[in-house]
Amino acid sequence: MTPEAIANLPYRKCVGVMLVNHDGHVFVGQRIDTEGPAWQMPQGGIDPGETPRDAGLRELEEETGIAPRKVRVEAETRDWVRYDLPHDLVPRIWKGKYRGQQQKWFLMRYLGDDADIDLDTEHPEFSQWRWLPPSELTTRIVPFKRAVYETVLREFAPRL
Repeated sequence: MTPEAIANLPYRKCVGVMLVNHDGHVFVGQRIDTEGPAWQMPQGGIDPGETPRDAGLRELEEETGIAPRKVRVEAETRDWVRYDLPHDLVPRIWKGKYRGQQQKWFLMRYLGDDADIDLDTEHPEFSQWRWLPPSELTTRIVPFKRAVYETVLREFAPRL
């Protein structure tokens, strides 16, 4: 795919969840489909007719086993936050239909215990998980998502 063709592709609308525990640390999972360190916060697409908030709660449960009753939604980003995929990934992800993602992020406070987290879901996305201090998030993430994480951290900082 040429850079010009990629530049003409739309962004995929999706959501992201910054799940924070009682210590102020953030949940991250190691992607099951990526070699090497590829930690990320839960995220995923918005189904037709679904609100971004509902999509965030659904994606969190699908990826972590955490039921909506175990979280409190505390904030959402003012705007959609975009990132572009590296050009070599565009043809391989989402069948080459999107140049990247346009995400609405939600800050959710975790009300449960670590024992409530279960990555063995119907369609597992993470092989392992951990809690990270917010200051370590951007150093553990894939480079093309760093600007998104920096934006989300800045916006949610007063509540962390």
